[in-house]
Amino acid sequence: MAAKKMFGAADASILVTGLSRSFDDGVTRVTLKRISQTSIIGLTYPPTWSVSLLSMTIVATSMMLCVDTCTTQLQCNFFDKLRVVSLLRNSIKLALKQLKNWMAPEKAKTSLTTFPASAEIVSEPLGVVLVISAWNYPFLLSIDHVIGAISAGNAVVLKPSELAPASSALLAKLLEQYLDSSVVRVVEGAVTETTALLEQKWDKIFYTGSSKIGRVIMAAAAKRLTPVVLELGGKSPVVVDSDTDLKVTVRRIIAGKWGCNNGQACISPDYILTTKEYAPKVIDAMKKELETFYGKNPMESKDMSRIVNSTHFDRLSKLLDEKEVSDKIVYGGEKDRENLKIAPTILLDVPLDSLIMSEENIWPSPSNSHESFDMIRSRPKPLAAYLFTHNKKLKERFATTVSAGGIVVNDIAVHLALHTLPFGGVGESGMGAYHGKFSFDAFSHKKAVLYRSLFGDSAVRYPPYSRGKLRLLKALVDSNIFDIFKALLGLS
Repeated sequence: MAAKKMFGAADASILVTGLSRSFDDGVTRVTLKRISQTSIIGLTYPPTWSVSLLSMTIVATSMMLCVDTCTTQLQCNFFDKLRVVSLLRNSIKLALKQLKNWMAPEKAKTSLTTFPASAEIVSEPLGVVLVISAWNYPFLLSIDHVIGAISAGNAVVLKPSELAPASSALLAKLLEQYLDSSVVRVVEGAVTETTALLEQKWDKIFYTGSSKIGRVIMAAAAKRLTPVVLELGGKSPVVVDSDTDLKVTVRRIIAGKWGCNNGQACISPDYILTTKEYAPKVIDAMKKELETFYGKNPMESKDMSRIVNSTHFDRLSKLLDEKEVSDKIVYGGEKDRENLKIAPTILLDVPLDSLIMSEENIWPSPSNSHESFDMIRSRPKPLAAYLFTHNKKLKERFATTVSAGGIVVNDIAVHLALHTLPFGGVGESGMGAYHGKFSFDAFSHKKAVLYRSLFGDSAVRYPPYSRGKLRLLKALVDSNIFDIFKALLGLS
C-alpha cells in the first residue's frame, strides 16, 4: 500500500486559495446554498435529498465513537443518540428554520444628525474559516461548528483531532462524499498538518481543546490578526450547600462526572466544595450512589468509560500517585492500564499546591458556602460552575458573584443542550461562544450600513463656519430639538 502523502504548507496554501476563490465568487453567500449544505448534514430539507449524512452515519458514528473513546457499546448508543445525534439534529433543524431570520438585516435607529436616513446591521460572512475540533466528542464538536460556519455563509476547513482517528477518518470520508468540496474540506493529521494550516491566513479560527494548545493557536492567529474562538475548559467547581436534596444532588454530580466519558468532558465537574461538617454526609451519599450506578466493582461495569489512550491514562495515574495525594483518597483509586480504566475516585482535602489541584479532581473544605465562592474566584475562571441548594439568596449570589463560562444551579452540564444560551468560556477557559444563533454570529461580521438621502443637504455642515453654524451643529449632534430651534432663531 502506498504511503499517504504528507500535507504541508504548500498544500495548505493551495487549499485556502481554492476555498477563497469559491467564497469570492459568491458560492457560499447564496441562501439556497447555505440551506442545501446544512440540509445534507441534517435529515429533512429539501425533501428531494434521498441521502442524509447524519441518518446514514448513526450506526457508523456509534462504532467509531466506541473505538475512539473506548466506551462500551451501551454507552455509545446512549451518548450517540442522546448527546450527539439529538444535539446535532436540533442544531440543524434550528439553523434551517431560522436561517432567513438570522440573515435578515437588523434595523437600527438613526438620529437628527443623519436625518433623513435609515440604518441597519448586516450579518456578513467572514470568508474562509478553520475549525479545529476535540477528541472527546469528535462528531458533535466538529459538525456543530461546521453548521455554524456554513449557515453564516463561509467556506470552512475542518481539522478533526488525531486522538480520535476513527472518527476523523469517518468525517473526512463522509463530508467529502456529501458536501460541496469547493466550500467544505477536511484535513486529517496531527502537529505537522495543524502547523501547516496555522501558517495560512484565515478569516477566523475556532478551536476546541486544552488551554496549552489554545495559547499556541492564539499566538499563530495573532501574527495575522486573525480573530479566534477558543473553547478551552478549566476546572469546573461544584458547591454543595447543606440545604439541598442530597440524594438528587450526588446522583446528578455522578451522572455529570463519570457519565460523561468518565470525566473526559470540558464541562465535567472537577471538584466539590462543601463544609467540613457536611463533607462526610456528601461522601457517604456519593459512595452509596456510585455503588448503585456501577456496582461494587466499577472496573467491571459496562457503563464506565475507559480513558481515551495510554498517554492520558499515565498522566492521570501520575497525579493520583503523587505522595501528598495518594493518602487523600477516600474512595476508589483502582487502576487498570491494560484496559485503560480508572475507577471513580474521591479525594478529600488535597493540598492546594499539589499538581492534581490544578489538573483534576479535588475536594477542599471551606467553612461555609460564601467562602466556597471566594475560593472559586481566587482560581482561573472555569468553563462551568455548579451549585446545589434550595436557598434562593444563595442561588442569586452565586449567579452574580461567580464568573464562569456558564452557571447551572441544581444540575450538571444540562445548559449544553439549550440553543438559546451561549456556550463558551471566559478568561482562561476561553473566549467567544456558540450554539444556535450564537454559532451564526460567531462566524459573522456585524456590518454597519447607513443609507442617506441626497435631498435635504444643509450648508451648516460646510465651511466657512460661524458661531451660529457651530451652535446649530452642536444641537444637531446632541439631537436636542430645543437647542436646534434656538440656533435657527439666532438665540444664544
